[in-house]
Amino acid sequence: MSTGNVAINLEAKTWPDEEVVARVLGGERELFEILMRRHNQRIYRIVRGILDDDGEAEDVMQDAYVRAYQHLSQFEGRSTFVTWLTRIAMHEAFARAERLKRQTSLDADEVHADMKSTLASTDSPETNVANRELQSVLENAILSLPPKYRTVMMARDVEEMSTAEAANVLEISEEAVKVRLHRARALVRRTLFRQSGGSARELFTFPATRCDRVVAAVFARI
Repeated sequence: MSTGNVAINLEAKTWPDEEVVARVLGGERELFEILMRRHNQRIYRIVRGILDDDGEAEDVMQDAYVRAYQHLSQFEGRSTFVTWLTRIAMHEAFARAERLKRQTSLDADEVHADMKSTLASTDSPETNVANRELQSVLENAILSLPPKYRTVMMARDVEEMSTAEAANVLEISEEAVKVRLHRARALVRRTLFRQSGGSARELFTFPATRCDRVVAAVFARI
């Protein structure tokens, strides 16, 4: 699927981000689709790590892409494009989370109890379920983390960024990344990753149909 006026050729899809950015700035607007499809999975995982709702996460992705498109000329190449894009998405997600927090009064004790219940249930000897069910349990455990731990775990354990890259994206020190990741892993019990079977990268997938929806929505706005 291509939502631009000109079909995107196969060669264009192999170009590095910086070349695609330069061509978009040069007037080939339709090539922005390449950047969205190339990075949708990472952006979704990072945003979903901050927000507790799929619909909100998808809305924020659209907002982030629109903002990135509008400010594309400000990308100076001092970091990679995906790092620059991820920061925009994170800022949008945190802003949305803050607005939602003001709109909804949360019971902290209830959230804490839910987290304990989730983790305890996965420790039960009777918990011998199919891989997908275990992945669902793990996703819930990650989502129950406080945002500062959740975002680090999504970056390091799910998206498999290096410590340096995660620190760059999250705009914190490498030492802070290590400390937060250690605490996050302690909360969700790293054994859950082994129980889930397969790779952690199979978690929080962003299917093609949703990718199409986000791409179409962004092009409608830009």
